[in-house]
Amino acid sequence: METNIKLHVSNIEKSFPGVKALKNIDFSVRKGTVHALCGENGAGKSTLMKIINGIYSPDSGTIYIDEEPVKIRNPIQAQKHGIAMIAQELNYISEMSIEENLFLGRLPVNKLGKINWKYVRKETVEFLKKENLPYKPDQKLKTLTVSDIQMLEIIKAISNNAEIIVMDEPTSAITQKEVETLHNKIIQLKNKGVSIIYISHKMEEVFKIADDITILRDGAVVGTYPAQELDMDKVITLMVGRKIEDVYPKEEVPIENTLLEVEYLCSENVYKDISFHVNAGEIVGFSGLMGAGRTEVMRSVFGLDPVTSGRVIVKGKEVKIKNPKSAIKNGIAMMSEDRRRYGIIPIRNVLENASICSLEKVIYKGFNHSKKERRIVGEYFEKIKVKTPTLETAIQALSGGNQQKVLFVRWMIRNSDILILDEPTRGIDVGAKFEIYKLMTELAKAGKGIIMVSSELPELIGMCDRIYIMSKGLLKGELQRQDFSQETIMKHSI
Repeated sequence: METNIKLHVSNIEKSFPGVKALKNIDFSVRKGTVHALCGENGAGKSTLMKIINGIYSPDSGTIYIDEEPVKIRNPIQAQKHGIAMIAQELNYISEMSIEENLFLGRLPVNKLGKINWKYVRKETVEFLKKENLPYKPDQKLKTLTVSDIQMLEIIKAISNNAEIIVMDEPTSAITQKEVETLHNKIIQLKNKGVSIIYISHKMEEVFKIADDITILRDGAVVGTYPAQELDMDKVITLMVGRKIEDVYPKEEVPIENTLLEVEYLCSENVYKDISFHVNAGEIVGFSGLMGAGRTEVMRSVFGLDPVTSGRVIVKGKEVKIKNPKSAIKNGIAMMSEDRRRYGIIPIRNVLENASICSLEKVIYKGFNHSKKERRIVGEYFEKIKVKTPTLETAIQALSGGNQQKVLFVRWMIRNSDILILDEPTRGIDVGAKFEIYKLMTELAKAGKGIIMVSSELPELIGMCDRIYIMSKGLLKGELQRQDFSQETIMKHSI
């Protein structure tokens, strides 16, 4: 073993019911480097990191830190060994304050076990000031955006003086400016000798900051390479085991009748005079910087948030959408940007998650016709290649890409005409993204109208027929496909 190796895992194996998650994993991270871990959803990246952080126990194998074998049975022990982890799915308690969150697991107590809240408040104030974060220490996490919470988690991990930091999709929900801030912090940490394991499906990020790259496929290590020896195409080919010729499988689809019209929609102090339309067979993009109001508009169209004025017209008829139930009845479906918080039902299995919005198709005369339910869900799973050991598998056990596919199945069973997809490929690997794009194309060909809200300009340009651009709660422009360019979109976004 090299003397500059900070972390080494040897012969790690891990199985779950019905699936072998990790097979004989050997993986090393050098001191003071950024080691990127690449692979499709379900390749085993997050499982391996959870073993390193003590969330899971390996079935076999050994973890070494500074060449010494260690037993890590829980995250507290991992922390004592100098390991910190920023998880892909933000597991936070919404009623917890920022100061409670920052000191979670390390609250200072005296000999009587009493917490020193004065010290907690003082340290939190100094911490927020140092990081230029405009929050109050007693502010509850439920008042923050996904971006705010993600940034807090990143900075919390860095502030714990960890020697090994695992970053699992750390930029999936933060602004470009915050990404640059994070990358600058990573450089500072490297210079201090900190080792960073960086998981990201954003290839441009990987090549910007990684020193070494390890690629996993189907729970096994394909190989470890110096970053300068690889390029994006090579990494993608190694990840998926095949060459993806066209990342965006956009097809020309006949644009037919107008399915949705939104006229002068307003929500006080959030957005104003938003008007747009979506036609059958069309993929319509919504672009804008974080906080532009895109998600808020879509939540209102789906009946999650109230409006102060404006009209929603579905298939030529004005409708009053007071809640999601009335939106669904009018053929509107929505997939949220926060899959864990507003999409999946974590305590339910994949079958229940898929059928939850169409129970009238399988429950009649007071009985749940489970055979029919399983047949309907199973057919859709087979059609869009949902990978799950069984229909009874807990949805939490699935990879992010497969969870997202289950949510697609939910609305495909419902046969909704208008689909609002808010960040549909967030935290999903290149191969799974390609499958999602193909699915969107198939839905458009079937005459559905699709709204795609995305922070990734290349996918909007690659997949959309038209793009609306929002900035500071206002609609700033509409582009036709022939006029798409990143420069034009950004010009309207500022």
